[in-house]
Amino acid sequence: MLRIYGTNPIKAALEAKTLIKVLVSLDYKNKGLIESIKKKNIPVEVTSKQKLDSLVKENHQGIIAYQKDIYTVGLDEIISISMKKPNPIIVMLDELSDPHNLGAILRSADAFDCAGIVYKKKGSVSLNDTVAKVSTGAINFVKCAEVTNLSSTIKKLKEKGFWVVGLDGDSDLTLKDAPKNVPLCLVVGSEGFGISRLVKSNCDLIAKIPMFGRVNCLNASVATSIALFALKTQ
Repeated sequence: MLRIYGTNPIKAALEAKTLIKVLVSLDYKNKGLIESIKKKNIPVEVTSKQKLDSLVKENHQGIIAYQKDIYTVGLDEIISISMKKPNPIIVMLDELSDPHNLGAILRSADAFDCAGIVYKKKGSVSLNDTVAKVSTGAINFVKCAEVTNLSSTIKKLKEKGFWVVGLDGDSDLTLKDAPKNVPLCLVVGSEGFGISRLVKSNCDLIAKIPMFGRVNCLNASVATSIALFALKTQ
């Protein structure tokens, strides 16, 4: 089971029909949400704020829940999902290790209606409680695939008609140079290391996000969000 907390993640889990049990404080104010949960015959336990604090150190907003585990899917399922979307985008993560980044990327992937997220099984963060919380419920709706090798995955996506765009601040090109009206795979590297050499060599285009201030880098989730907005709206 995944443990989630806060109103929005629990609302999303209720919508996705993955809620198992809810713990709520005596003074929790969103009575409408509690009634909706009870109508689905999901157990609700009223307890003290002290008990909730002992379970979660962060701001739980007076409500904690347990939901079904979220499982990864196969690459073929994400490709199948993409075929049902106009100009689909798949996000590929190269050795991302921070669960907060993955959670935030899930939010952006949901906001921009991505077909799914792909990352390497070894050396990458996986779906866990922190990812679920940070995603504010997007973990329920965005499919993730763990693959053995990113380069072979890129090859398969290219065979399916995807154009692969990698993010790298040293490039002379920008996302405006990406082709329009084609399926895209956006490759994002880890903070501090970027995209690995082999994965980069398999991309069709390497593009940068122009920076105008003194800081010359963005974390992976912010870069992903900016890139998805640019690709979706150009």
